[in-house]
Amino acid sequence: MSPSTPVAARASGQSHPHESAFAQVAGAATYVDDIPEVRGTLYAAPILSTVAHGKLLGVDSRIALAMPGVRGVILTQDIPGDPMLAAFAGDEPIFAIDTVQHIGQVVGVVVADSVAQARHAARKVILAIEALPAILTVKDALAAQSYVLPPVFVNRGDATRALARAPHTLSGTLEVGGQEHFYLEGQIAYALPQEQHQWLIYSSTQHPGEVQHWVAHALGLDNHAVRVECRRLGGGFGGKETQAGHLAVWAAVAAAKLKRPVKLRLDRDEDFMVTGKRHPFSYAYTAGFDDTGRLCGLKLMMAAHCGFSADLSGPVADRAIFHADNAYFLEDVEISSYRCKLNTQSHTAFRGFGGPQGMIVTETILSDIARHLGLDPLDVRQRNLYADEALSSPTLNSNKRDTTHYGMQVEDNILQPLLSKLELTAQYRRRLEAISTYNAKSQVIKRGIALTPVKFGISFTATLFNQAGALVHVYLDGSIQVNHGGTEMGQGLNTKVAQIVADELGVPLSRVLTTASDTSKIPNASATAASAGTDLNGRAAQFAARHVRDNLAQFVGGLDVCGAGAIRFDGGLIYGPNSTRPFDEVVKLAYANRIQLWSDGFYRTPKIHYDKATLSGRPFYYFAYGAACTEVAIDTLTGESRVLRVDILHDVGRSINPAIDIGQIEGGFVQGMGWLTTEQLVWNDQGALSTHAPSTYKIPTAGDVPKHFRVDLWPEPNREDNVFGSKAVGEPPFMLAISVFEALRDAVAQARGDSGAVRLTAPATAENVLRALTLN
Repeated sequence: MSPSTPVAARASGQSHPHESAFAQVAGAATYVDDIPEVRGTLYAAPILSTVAHGKLLGVDSRIALAMPGVRGVILTQDIPGDPMLAAFAGDEPIFAIDTVQHIGQVVGVVVADSVAQARHAARKVILAIEALPAILTVKDALAAQSYVLPPVFVNRGDATRALARAPHTLSGTLEVGGQEHFYLEGQIAYALPQEQHQWLIYSSTQHPGEVQHWVAHALGLDNHAVRVECRRLGGGFGGKETQAGHLAVWAAVAAAKLKRPVKLRLDRDEDFMVTGKRHPFSYAYTAGFDDTGRLCGLKLMMAAHCGFSADLSGPVADRAIFHADNAYFLEDVEISSYRCKLNTQSHTAFRGFGGPQGMIVTETILSDIARHLGLDPLDVRQRNLYADEALSSPTLNSNKRDTTHYGMQVEDNILQPLLSKLELTAQYRRRLEAISTYNAKSQVIKRGIALTPVKFGISFTATLFNQAGALVHVYLDGSIQVNHGGTEMGQGLNTKVAQIVADELGVPLSRVLTTASDTSKIPNASATAASAGTDLNGRAAQFAARHVRDNLAQFVGGLDVCGAGAIRFDGGLIYGPNSTRPFDEVVKLAYANRIQLWSDGFYRTPKIHYDKATLSGRPFYYFAYGAACTEVAIDTLTGESRVLRVDILHDVGRSINPAIDIGQIEGGFVQGMGWLTTEQLVWNDQGALSTHAPSTYKIPTAGDVPKHFRVDLWPEPNREDNVFGSKAVGEPPFMLAISVFEALRDAVAQARGDSGAVRLTAPATAENVLRALTLN
């Protein structure tokens, strides 16, 4: 390249607006319910069980069928294919067959000419149910050995012996609640019969390929007969990974019987009652530690509240095991994981996918250790961090404090410098003193502070899902279209993929358009989940664009009589040793010479492997790190609390789009704050969800965000060979909000003025804070 040759600014590494931002603000972005409806479209509404567990003796739909506009009632006998959903465990019926297993289980659907007619008629269907004993608590599930999947046990070293030798031990329990996804766009599907037994499904889903498979399975068809399209979701957070498939199947079965297009959209109350949540967890533990707070041994029992079917409970509970260490080395550890079957909604994926439930219990233990010893919790955390430090008694898979309890070496460890930097920038030590002074003078309002780390593994734990495909098409005018298997749910995936492709072809970002996810374009795509959307689909799109670039480079090299390696693409121009040509002109010339201007790309994550039977190996390609320092205040008379200040330092590698990444960090933190403070799910003693609307279920509002909310990015690229040197950012920031819970526990401890363990149940509602102030 000549010294005088200009270098244009890259698209990646810049804060470009979200590709749909202007359309969304203008109300012009199309979601499933905005798609113009085909003439003859009908509308479905679910018939819901009113009993938590019972024998389904009969369904009387005569009143509903006689109502105006009603076209039919669809039940299990109307399913043309398998009556069980094509979920991996095969334990969930499409419609209840002869048993109902939770209040809100879908027994069938009513189909009518309008949404209102369908919903009104669905409430008139009479279900004859003989009640059976229901299991509604984890205590009862454990006693009855009621599990959706067998328990899992992971051990390293000898925890029993280590605890017996430990200078100190603490035992305790912890209850952590679930969380409603509360996506702005509810669950919806639109099923359209096509010619020759083919189908088009519009679905608000994170996993179009699974929706395709589930619908084909239910209709008794091959997968190739079903096409699923999703342009965008109005939020997913994991709640549309598997459970969007239910609505698509229900709509398709109805459409198959009535031979008309059918749309099914749950209203908010139905969505709450029908769909699963983040898994609540129950814990019991005994921890051993020395005088400095370093863990010597740990026995940990985790019981996941799974609901009535397996859904994704297995991998969620597995990831909780993987993240029980969070940022800390566990030398002698024994973990037991129970996947409990209860007569409630079947809980499912949610941002973090078990990681938050794994981390929070260890953070709780370390804080209580610090209080027991009269030490600062941050000092105890730093004492337990993974480190390049020799073990006094090497284990089977490590001789240093750098290997996880499942056998993966932590090779990219930045925990110590990251925490130390945030400790300084957040003025943690100075604020400790200020809070102590404040609390000594304040009788009612007490403040607390916590600085907690995050180490989150990136990859699907099921190795086979770590693959992706993409298509890149260059048109004759030089414009570029990209399609990939991921779904855009507001997280900026399509924007980042377009940036990557623009840089690979050396064109302005405005020349690249990313189109709707479509199973007829990218087959067998994995869910957009596990924070791996950009890692997988961005790399696949980069490879596809690279194939096209190589074709053009070889062509221009022939024109300039030089090797393809001498050709450079930049700023919409193609530079050779002796020429500069506009990209658009080269495209036209290449087409005239019959050069391929489109290509596919495929990527599979390297290095990963793991044994599902033993939960050991390298399930993650790399770790994303972060830390948050949070200050809170509690009212000791009412239990009310407020977050006063948040400082975050987070590792996104080399950011592809800093504005989008910071937005994800802020949003993830606030959502995590909601999980641990206000978002309380309450089931009554009959098994009915009492908090099933915004009137009783409280997500954070703008008023809950503190005025001081600072986010800084760690300035280092990913040490693994990832696209643009970036790191995943969807899920890891969620766990930063554990600092809110720990700060609240610190405030409770300061109010009590003793060294006892703080028994605070999550979420830390006003009632739970008041209880913690009096419990010891």
